Amino acid sequence: MKLLVTGGAGFIGSNFILYWMAVHPDDFIVNLDKLTYAGNLENLKSIENSPNYQFIRGDICDANVVFESMNGVDVVVHFAAESHVDRSITGPAPFIQTNIVGTHVLLEQALKNKIRFHHISTDEVFGSLKLESSSKFSERTKYDPRSPYSASKAASDHLVNAYYHTYGLPITITNCSNNFGPYQFPEKLIPLAITNLLEGKKVPIYGDGKYVRDWLYVEDHCRAIEAVLLNGKVGETYCIGGMTSDISNLDVIKKIVAHFGKDESVIEFVADRPGHDRRYAMDWSKINKELGWKPAHDFDEWLVKTIEWYKQNESWWKRIKGSLSFRT
Repeated sequence: MKLLVTGGAGFIGSNFILYWMAVHPDDFIVNLDKLTYAGNLENLKSIENSPNYQFIRGDICDANVVFESMNGVDVVVHFAAESHVDRSITGPAPFIQTNIVGTHVLLEQALKNKIRFHHISTDEVFGSLKLESSSKFSERTKYDPRSPYSASKAASDHLVNAYYHTYGLPITITNCSNNFGPYQFPEKLIPLAITNLLEGKKVPIYGDGKYVRDWLYVEDHCRAIEAVLLNGKVGETYCIGGMTSDISNLDVIKKIVAHFGKDESVIEFVADRPGHDRRYAMDWSKINKELGWKPAHDFDEWLVKTIEWYKQNESWWKRIKGSLSFRT
């Protein structure tokens, strides 16, 4: 099988490519990535000379580049997106361009070439759950995006579904919860906390810190996408979540701080983000029942392993960490 992976130099995309090539060594992967600030080919150094891998630097909004990239491809796995909520608040335009227009360009070319299309999306399209509730997002949850980022992803989800219902394009969609693990850009909550502590800095956290997230180790996410690509039903959406939900950002930071043997005085509460969603939680029972997938990585254990990865790969994150905002 030949796969076109968009955004394959980013955090989740690069982890997916490394996973897929390890598990499916006979398949061929084309990686199409614009190499924005969050794209890093160093993530893929171990396979850059593989005869079953090709990198194309290009923009998914460029129809000519997309057309050339799809030559002989069996399936598109679409990760490419602007994904940082804070950046979407200060500048929404790139999110609209990449996440909506770029997805449309890909869909048009996939339709012309009759190529299966898998779209990677987020739980943030569903809005916010009440902090005191026990409810979870599912495939039946009404869309209610609250930020320019989540609104752009919601729009792209709707476009993908429209191309299935209107044109018969074979599509699948996955909506995942917050990922963590190796190669995550250090503007996000967990790697920012880890790298700040390694640099002897304080760890910033928005508002009261009582924002609850569902945490998914990135390899579990890759396994879920694999399950959908191999056995998922065309036209269906699958929600993907981790072993740990209903843990606050503050508690996550406290776990990291404790691992470093630091006092909680290193935690710095900062002004809250506008429109900050209070709680996310995912019901992944559909993908479990239909495809047999479930998360395999315990949050506490793999949080420690993630911390150790950043300790051992200081040169990687120091080269890319500058003056960054953060996502919670």
